[in-house]
Amino acid sequence: MTDHSTSRPIRVLLVDDHALVRAAVRHAIVGPDLEVVAEAESAEEATALAMETRPDVLLLDITLPGMSGVELVRELAPRLPNTKIVMLTASSTDRDLVDAIRFGATGYLTKDMAPEELARAIRSAHAGDLAMSTRMAARVIRRLAEGSRHTVAPSTDEGLAELTPREREVLRLLADGLTDREIAEALTISVRTVETHVSSILRKLGVRNRAGAAGRYRGMA
Repeated sequence: MTDHSTSRPIRVLLVDDHALVRAAVRHAIVGPDLEVVAEAESAEEATALAMETRPDVLLLDITLPGMSGVELVRELAPRLPNTKIVMLTASSTDRDLVDAIRFGATGYLTKDMAPEELARAIRSAHAGDLAMSTRMAARVIRRLAEGSRHTVAPSTDEGLAELTPREREVLRLLADGLTDREIAEALTISVRTVETHVSSILRKLGVRNRAGAAGRYRGMA
């Protein structure tokens, strides 16, 4: 029988632009097996903290200053494969729900849930389960099924043609296996600028992560 008292707590990074919400969530998930290791109020701050702390669970609002939470999922999911990203938001629209899951979130929770339900959902996400209600899961499946019937993926040539010359350079280096910092040094630009280019490349190529972009590039080369 496992002794949970000596197990490492689940490390949570909390991202929300409202201090009162962060305080309420922090209070709701206090426990011997849960630990809020950092908090962020913007996507930029969240990116830096996520890469630094590499939390077990990233609890993320959708409405953030600058980059939205959904866009942040697309940025961070491929870079933090061992972190479970769970949306905690007031939005229950199909678009936000489906995009978040498509880009790599493993859960979608609404802020009207009870505190004890939130703690259980974080534990479930960390264990590898889908942290959302059965109703929301059904909506995701339905929308993804509809999209697979009606959406035609853009051709490889069209996706490549949309890239700017600088984005092509970034994609080439990305496909060679360079990190964002190495790409920044090679092109004499900031790491943040590289991250912006990578986000744009993923969107234009219609892929969800860096590996997918690299694969598309190699197929086009």
